[in-house]
Parts: sequence; structure tokens; C-alpha cells
Amino acid sequence: MMSLSCWKRLFPTAYHNWTHLLIQPAVAQGNKQSVRRLNLHEYQSQQLLSKYGIQVPKSKVAKTVEEAKKAAEEIGNGNPVVIKAQVLAGGRGLGHFSNNFQGGVHIVETPEKAAQVASQMLGQTLITKQTGPQGKPCHSILIAEKIASKKELYLALTYDRTVQGPVAIVSSRGGTSIEDIAKEDPNAIKTITLDIRMGMTEEKTKQVIQGLNISSSLQQQAMDQVKKLYQFFYDKDVSMLEINPLVETNDGRLVCVDTKVNFDKNADFRQADIFAMRDITQEDPREVRADQVGLNYIGLDGSIGCLVNGAGLAMATMDVIKLHGGNPANFLDVGGSATEEQVTEAFKILTGDQHVKAILVNIFGGIMRCDVIAQGIVQAAHNISLNIPLVVRLQGNQVEQAKAILKQSQLAVIAADDLEEAAEKAVQSAKQTIRG
Repeated sequence: MMSLSCWKRLFPTAYHNWTHLLIQPAVAQGNKQSVRRLNLHEYQSQQLLSKYGIQVPKSKVAKTVEEAKKAAEEIGNGNPVVIKAQVLAGGRGLGHFSNNFQGGVHIVETPEKAAQVASQMLGQTLITKQTGPQGKPCHSILIAEKIASKKELYLALTYDRTVQGPVAIVSSRGGTSIEDIAKEDPNAIKTITLDIRMGMTEEKTKQVIQGLNISSSLQQQAMDQVKKLYQFFYDKDVSMLEINPLVETNDGRLVCVDTKVNFDKNADFRQADIFAMRDITQEDPREVRADQVGLNYIGLDGSIGCLVNGAGLAMATMDVIKLHGGNPANFLDVGGSATEEQVTEAFKILTGDQHVKAILVNIFGGIMRCDVIAQGIVQAAHNISLNIPLVVRLQGNQVEQAKAILKQSQLAVIAADDLEEAAEKAVQSAKQTIRG
């Protein structure tokens, strides 16, 4: 699957839109705020595609060794099958498990071998180049038919802000890293602009098929499959659909062998059945906890916890921290309608991260009142043991009342009047902090 860095280099506007879904401005809807896209497991994506008449490999999901053996018997019927670890990360085939078992994708010849491989995968943690050293747990595996491939292609559907609508990204070279293809032969990748009002017309479908260089004998089938893929993309509020490879088989089929689908988080009220498939075991527990209380949180790998209001201010805060030689530990946006309870919960998340050596609160009060933030800080201090430096910069709505609240609380707050000063103090404080 294509990495973020590759998307950014190849399709900067599509990348900007995609990452906008990942870290987007908090739009208050009561106490609920949009956070990020929904990512599903491969087996879940294939189940959804098959309902649209889109061809995917015959497969079964297994959560136990016994289920894996039975699935291999049914799917393989005497032939080899493919076993894929179901974790939400790319690079599974080159990854390794916490028990040192190599590879999250295997081809096995017999049901007995499938059971053996399943016993090495299930219940273990898979570590890939995308998961980081902490890896992700493997609670299920996909047993799929082994597809005899004649030609491997690449197809993706996403949105591009430049055209303010969907685009199809295609290549006649699939089955390998699209990033590598982009480096070796950028001309092998083509982008086709689509009109959201017209959809996948005959003309646009033909352009997609030409870009894929589909064999003449499969073009009519391809016309049907591409239209169905777009209809799924449109109906289900998909933000990104990536198929790599899309395979021409030896027996004359066009099969979506490996599929990745992301859904727009803002559409959760329309796609309740899909969002019910969310697997929180694959997500950062801090992000899950924040999402449950209506906070926008994304964990990073630095040492300075950031509590701000507004995505723009969050990014500016992180940039200034970096400018002064520090590293942010998170992106935490309380938005414009946070309550004292939400601010308290935000502090619990920040202080629960042992990598955080200092906290920087940077609030520019508009809709979000500074005194509410201050009350939340005081409440949090009473509920948790705040044993790391706290740098606070408050400006705007009710700022004087907020400063009075903090002063009366007698908390050891390091005050700052502007962001530059606040970031500098946070970086210096973090360097001097040792957490037990």
C-alpha cells in the first residue's frame, strides 16, 4: 500500500485532502468532534465490496487455529491458500511477530500447515515498518484462495482539493510498492479527474481502463467492475479506496486481491453499520480514550504534551516547539466547546504518557473560554498527581478570570505571555525533567 510520503510527493493536493481527514480542524457538533478516518481490516473491506458485485478472492476469516484449519480445507479444496494477518498496517509480508515468527503473509499447501502458521500468528503482535516497534495485535487471520495471476495492476479512488472532487489513480504496474514505481517510472502512474455530479461515466471508465492497460478480452468485465467500485466509493462515503494488486487471472477474471478502504469520519451518522466494524484494538488506546470523550488526539513520539484549541494553533504550537529544539508528544485539540470534564480528561491522557516530560497549554480564547480551561486544569490537578512542569499561555476570552483562577489554586504553573516564550520554557523544562 502507498505510504503517506509517496502520496505527498506524487499527488500533493490529494495528500493534503487525505491528511486533512487525519488531522482536521475540530468542528463542534455539541460535544462530538470529528477526528480521523475509519480504517477497516482487509476481510471487512472484501465483505463490503462483494455486496456490490465486485470480485474478490474466495476467503474466510479465522480467529482460532481450528477455524483456520477448517477454512483452509474449504477454501483450498486441495489447493494452496494464502494466510494474511489481519492488522491495520502495511508491509505485513515483510513484518515479524513478537515471537520472532517471520512474515504476516504466507502461502501454505495443506490445512495442517495452515493451522501451524495460524498458531504462530494469532494472539501475537505483528511489527512492520508502519507500526513502529510497538507493533499491532493479531486477533484474526484471512484464509484466501491463491490467485493465479496473469497481470497485476494498481487502482485507487480518492479526493483531490484542486478539482474539488474525486480522482482515479491508475497504473498498469501493480503488485509492488507504488512508491517504488513512482521512483522508477513516474509516467506509469496516471490520474483521471472525475466529476462528482456525473460519476463514473462511460468516457471516464474507458480512460481508467486505458490507464490500467486492461487486456482486450477483459475490457467489458473491467467496465462493469470499475463502475461498481466507484459506486461503492460514492455510496459509502469512502475517503480512499486502494487496490494493489488488481489482478487479471489466468482463468479470465478481474479480481481485487488486496484492498484498503478508509471512510470519512464525518459520515459516521450515515454509515453506522460500517463504523460498527471499527476495531479499537488496532488503535492507540490514548486516541480511543480521547475520541470517547470528544477530544481530538493523535499520539506522537516527543516529550512535550500539547493542549490547545484549534487544529491551526495545534500545528503552530508543534512547529514552534520544534523550532526551539523540542519534540511534541501529541496533537491534542480541545476544540471550541470543551467542558471542564473534557479538559480534565485531556490532562489524564497527557500525564498517563510516560514519555511526556512537560505540558504546554496554549489557548487562544474565542468560542473556547480561557476560564473553562483554567478550571479544568485545577480540577485535573486535584484528581491526578501532576509531577511534571506545566507551562500555560492564555490569551483572549475571559483570560483575566482564568489567570485569577490559576493564581488562587496555588498550582506551580509556569506562565508565559506569548507562544515563543511558552515553547522555549516547555522545551527547557522537559530537558530538566526525570520521570520515575
